Amino acid sequence: MPEYLAPGVYVEETSFRARSIEGVSTTTTGFVGPARYGPTDLPLEVITSIGEFEYIYGDGRQLQYVDAATGAVEVQHNYLWHAARAFFAEGGKRLYVARIFRKHDDTLADDADVDTSGGLLYNDGCARASFPAGAPASDQITVRARFPGTMGNLRLRFVVRVGQNILSNETVSESPAVIETRLGALLPRDVVLVHDLDPSQSPPAVVDAIYVAERDPTHTPPWRFVQDAPAIISPPAFPPAASSLRAGERDAVRVVSLTLIATAADGSEQVIGADLPLDPGHLRGDTRDSLFDRFGRDPGSAAQARALPVVISRGANIVTGIDVLRALVLQRPALLQALLNPEASDLERTVEIELRGGNDGRRPGSTEYEGTAPLDAMTKTGLKALEDVEDISIVAAPGSSHGYEGSYRREARAIMGLLIAHAELMRYRIAVLDSGDGQSIAQVRALRATMDSKYAALYYPWVRVLDPITRQEIVLPPSGFVAGIYARNDITRAVYKAPANEVVNLALGFEQNLNKAQQDVLNPEGINCFRFFEGRGYRLWGARTISSDPEWKYVNLRRYFAYLERSIDKGTQWAVFEPNGELLWANVRRTIEDFLLNEWQSGALLGEKPERAFFVRCDRSTMTQNDLDNGRLVCLIGVAALRPAEFVIFRIGQWTGDRR
Repeated sequence: MPEYLAPGVYVEETSFRARSIEGVSTTTTGFVGPARYGPTDLPLEVITSIGEFEYIYGDGRQLQYVDAATGAVEVQHNYLWHAARAFFAEGGKRLYVARIFRKHDDTLADDADVDTSGGLLYNDGCARASFPAGAPASDQITVRARFPGTMGNLRLRFVVRVGQNILSNETVSESPAVIETRLGALLPRDVVLVHDLDPSQSPPAVVDAIYVAERDPTHTPPWRFVQDAPAIISPPAFPPAASSLRAGERDAVRVVSLTLIATAADGSEQVIGADLPLDPGHLRGDTRDSLFDRFGRDPGSAAQARALPVVISRGANIVTGIDVLRALVLQRPALLQALLNPEASDLERTVEIELRGGNDGRRPGSTEYEGTAPLDAMTKTGLKALEDVEDISIVAAPGSSHGYEGSYRREARAIMGLLIAHAELMRYRIAVLDSGDGQSIAQVRALRATMDSKYAALYYPWVRVLDPITRQEIVLPPSGFVAGIYARNDITRAVYKAPANEVVNLALGFEQNLNKAQQDVLNPEGINCFRFFEGRGYRLWGARTISSDPEWKYVNLRRYFAYLERSIDKGTQWAVFEPNGELLWANVRRTIEDFLLNEWQSGALLGEKPERAFFVRCDRSTMTQNDLDNGRLVCLIGVAALRPAEFVIFRIGQWTGDRR
C-alpha cells in the first residue's frame, strides 16, 4: 500500500484488465547426433540456417568410424547434416543441435595413439601438431584442434608480421631547438625488432635485434628494451635505451605480431587471428591478449570457443615472446632473414604446420545419446544438454536407427527409448522416431510393437533425395523432414491442424512405395507413412502417435495440449506468492478464459459457443481447506479439442426426380 504522509495530490497507475497469456513457440526443434566437427559440451546455440549449422558443426561429407579393435572402417552418411538441411528446406526456423562423439577407448589417454591401417589417429579425435620438430616437449608449442573430427586436420599458417616504424622525432621547443624521440603505438611486453645504426664507428655499425619492450618511467621516452632469453639475432653488449635511438633513416623500431590462417581440406581459408602479440604476459588494458590467451583452452565466451578451431599451448620453457619467435625460426630457419628484410612478403615470413590424427571416433551408442550432466561442471552432453533449452518442442536423433536390422539393433532401440523418456520428462515435447533403413512392413510393425507412448510418433519409410555432396541418390531418415513439416504446418496453418497431407519438398521418392492396402495395415498401429500420389506428389500421409490410449491417438492433439499447457504455465507465473483468495481466483479465471476465447475464435476448439468449447473453474469447488492451508491454488480447465478428419466419408444414394 502506498503511504500518504503529506497533504498533496497523488497520481497512481492501476490496471483494470486481466493479464494476458502469450502462446509459446511450437516449432523449435532439437537434434542429437554425430557431426564432422564442432563442440560436444558447450551451451547450445540456436541455429537458423544450414549455413550457420556448417559454421559450427562442419559440412555434410560422410563420417568415417574406426573400430580400433578390429581396424574396420564404417563409412556413414552425415545424417545430422542432412536432417538439418531437410528441416530448413521443409520450413523449419529454429534448431538446436547437441553433437555427440565417442572415443576409441575410454581407458586410454586423450592423446594416446590408436593403431589403424589408415595411419595415426588420436584417441579423443582431436588433430595435433607440435613445433619445432625434434625439440623437447618443454621447448615446443603445441597446436590441437579444439573439437574432435576429421575436419580438425587443418593446415595452419603462422604469418610473422613486422609493423611500420613507430620511432619518430617531435619538436618540443623551437628556440632553443629541442627535439625528443617518440615511440608510437607500443604496449608493454610487445616484441619489437630494433634497427640501431651507430655512426660513431667506421664503417657505421648496424645492429638488428629482437627485444621485449618494457615501460620505464625513468627514461624519455619511457621505454627500455630487454631480452629475458638468449637472443635470436646477436644483440650488442647492452640493449639500446629508447632515448639512444634516433628517428629518420638511422634507426627504427617495429612491432612484431602473428597472424594465423587456417586452411581446411577443401582449400577454404579463414583468418582466425590477426596481429596477435607473441609474449604470453602481454596485456591490453587489464586483459591478457597474447596468442596463448586467445587460443587457450577456456576462451572468454562460448561464442569465441565455437569460432576458434584450435587450442595453442606452450612448453615450460616458452616464457617470453622471444621464445615464441625462436620456436618459429627453428621450425623454418629462412624466417630469420625475412624478418630483417622490410621488403619481405608474408609468404617468406610464414611458418606452416599440418594438424594430423583427427578422426570421427567410433559410432556413438545409446550412452553418448543419453549424455552426461556432471554435478561439478556446467558442461552437459547429448539429450541432457537439450534439457536446458526450454523452447524446444520437437526432438529427434536423425540416423540413430541406421542398421536397426543389423548389428546396431540393440543400440538403436535403446536410443528410441531415451528419446521417448526425454519427451515424457520434459512434458511439452514430442519425439519424432525413425524407422530402420531397409525395413519391410513386417519389420516396422515389429518395431512399433515394442513401444507405447503419447509423446512420440513413428515414421516410415526412409526418404530418397539427391545428395548435394556425392551427387548420388541416397535414402535419409524421416525425422529431419517431419520436424520441418511440423514447423511449416504450425506457421502456415496452426499447431492444432494435423501435420499430414503435406508435400515433402526435397523428396525424389521413398525407400519403399506404399499402396493403400499396405497403409491399411500400418495406420491403425500408429505408423505414419509417406506416400506418393499421382498428380499430387510425395506427401506425408499420417498423423498418429504410438499411444495405445485412444484419447491421445493424434499427433496434433498431443502437440496442441502441450502448447496450451506450456502457454498457461508461462503466462500464469505471476500468480505465485500472490494472496490466495477470491480476487486471485477471479484474476486467474479471467486470464485463462481470455486466452481460450482467442483459441476458440481462431478455430482451435470445437463448439458453436464459447461455453461449449471450454470451461475454467477456480473457486471453492476446486479447492478444499486443506489445499488453502497448504498454499495450493487449483484451477480446473476443460477444452473441446478438434480431432483431424482422418476419414472423409461421402454417402451417396439414388434420388428420383419427382421426390421432394
